[in-house]
Amino acid sequence: MATTLISTHAGAEARCDARRGAALALDRFGAVERPELAYTPEVARETAPVYEKVRHIIPPIEWPALAPTIHAINRLKKERNAVILAHNYMTPEIFHGVADVVGDSLQLAIEATRTDAEVIVQCGVHFMAETSKILNPSKTVLIPDMRAGCSLAESVTAADVRGLRERNPGVPIITYVNTSAAVKAECDICCTSSNAVQVVESLGVDRVFLIPDKYLAANVARQTSVEVLTWDGACEVHERFTAQELRDYRRIDPDVKIIAHPECPPEVVAEADFAGSTAHMINWVKTRRPAKVMMITECSMADNVASETPEVEYIRPCNLCPHMKRITLSKILDALVEMKEEVLVDPDIAARARTAVERMINLKS
Repeated sequence: MATTLISTHAGAEARCDARRGAALALDRFGAVERPELAYTPEVARETAPVYEKVRHIIPPIEWPALAPTIHAINRLKKERNAVILAHNYMTPEIFHGVADVVGDSLQLAIEATRTDAEVIVQCGVHFMAETSKILNPSKTVLIPDMRAGCSLAESVTAADVRGLRERNPGVPIITYVNTSAAVKAECDICCTSSNAVQVVESLGVDRVFLIPDKYLAANVARQTSVEVLTWDGACEVHERFTAQELRDYRRIDPDVKIIAHPECPPEVVAEADFAGSTAHMINWVKTRRPAKVMMITECSMADNVASETPEVEYIRPCNLCPHMKRITLSKILDALVEMKEEVLVDPDIAARARTAVERMINLKS
């Protein structure tokens, strides 16, 4: 059904009670000596299996500059009893080089509850690190750059959600995981792009709010009879794609297969051969193995999938997420050496947000 848009609050909300906690975490875990970063024969030998995964993406001349940091991170995470969670939008040297768990936001949210590591290093944006902390309150959660934010998360506040409830009593509020812990705490249940339709229909009502992504909500509304109301938020990466752009690509190369993320505008999704979450897009390529494909999403993901499907030709309309790209190998190493930046969430907010996240995770398929 048609999506009704609600005007957005202009300001960005302070990120819950999360703060820079380097001194606290470093006190708990102790200092370690910063490793020397030299491309030695030992480093070359031990990182050779990693390079084999990315050799189609990273030129040989660049590898000696990356390998020492990859080698140091992989050693240090064992010493710190740390696990590295990496979103699909991380660059290949992170995604294939140091990550222990990779995936979309739903996969990372679930895997965060399964790790026995004392330390979680979240290679993604801030709301993802908050979600890991919410689900693992006794663990230390680090993000390599506290400034790694999200245009969607910053488009809505907890006060905005409370206002929606006051004006629309009885209407359930679903929040996309791309929101702060404070917003999650005010909502009934979370969703991701891969399970949004399922979550909407699981509530057994005729009308819901799905915030804050207006495009995800519009794309979900086309797949359900439930009336979907939303907020005027958008991903700054996906909203830049246009339907005309996709039509132009098809005119240039009629054989190219185009797959899009549902954070794109509905007219863009309508032009695509397939639309789905990052995990579903990756699975589509690995299963179909098209001769040529264009991924309408953050362009580092194409690099990561290309390293596993070298026979597929990738056309890259490269829109980069400036927030994801704040996460680098050197900052991951700094996080493990200095135990920074620690993500902390107010316990009351975390408890209420955890309920919304766990309701999503516990939905039956």
